[in-house]
Amino acid sequence: MSQIDAQQAGTFKIGGDMEVIRLGFGAMRITGPGVWGAPQDREEALRTLRRVPELGIDFIDTADSYGPDISEPLIREALHPYGKLRVATKGGLVRPGPNNWQPKGKPEYLIGQARRSRELLGVEIIDLWQLHRIDPKVPANEQFAAIRALLDEGVIRHAGLSEISVAQIEAAQKIFPVATVQNRYNLSDRGSEDVLDYCERHNIGFIPWYPLAAGDLAGPGTALDGIAKAHNATPGQIALAWLLQRSKVILPIPGTGKVKHLEENTAAASIRLTQEDVKALDAAGR
Repeated sequence: MSQIDAQQAGTFKIGGDMEVIRLGFGAMRITGPGVWGAPQDREEALRTLRRVPELGIDFIDTADSYGPDISEPLIREALHPYGKLRVATKGGLVRPGPNNWQPKGKPEYLIGQARRSRELLGVEIIDLWQLHRIDPKVPANEQFAAIRALLDEGVIRHAGLSEISVAQIEAAQKIFPVATVQNRYNLSDRGSEDVLDYCERHNIGFIPWYPLAAGDLAGPGTALDGIAKAHNATPGQIALAWLLQRSKVILPIPGTGKVKHLEENTAAASIRLTQEDVKALDAAGR
């Protein structure tokens, strides 16, 4: 067993009962360019997936639109039966082409896609299913009712929402229990600070997508660069460590299609930032 161990990140109980290691794996990058088609190096993608549980990671995030229909079957091929691994997936976006994402929230479509994901992943029940986007062309309550139906029918165990506001979470909560929220959030993108605070107060898992977008903060001579050198780490590892220390409800899911990068990301679980580090990063990020 490698000394790199995601378990050092601690755990969180999704929905109050599904305990996962807080540092997970995002399976968007195991597809082709533009998150479209098969990966350019299929064997490396499979090796990366098989390395995930070896590093102590027990939570994988994917979506039916990754490929589309590429990420889910690859996960099944590499890791089924999943044992203690929890696989979360998403529905509600269609893909006309590379880097093209369009919401589709008709209830019958969402229900059909969740059932299809269940088949592609090879599970009786999906551990966590998230609405990838609320479709503005379909009444939100109709989309939430579809999620309620999936829960009631036992197609999914827990449900979440992605790229939403506090008001939308509160509206959804009237129809089904929101277990997770997946919004863009990282050291330099704090647009969802109010959503994160709400999730903290209500013990909702907060899954930050695009967690490594440190951008200009990672340049030479920056606060992030200096702190990374002090910890003998990369700027990306420090950005992940900061997320893990920012809140106990945060579940970062850095993604990659390469084993080396996966190992590098997972090593962030063992980094302990000082209070001074956190303050300096917080100031730089804002």
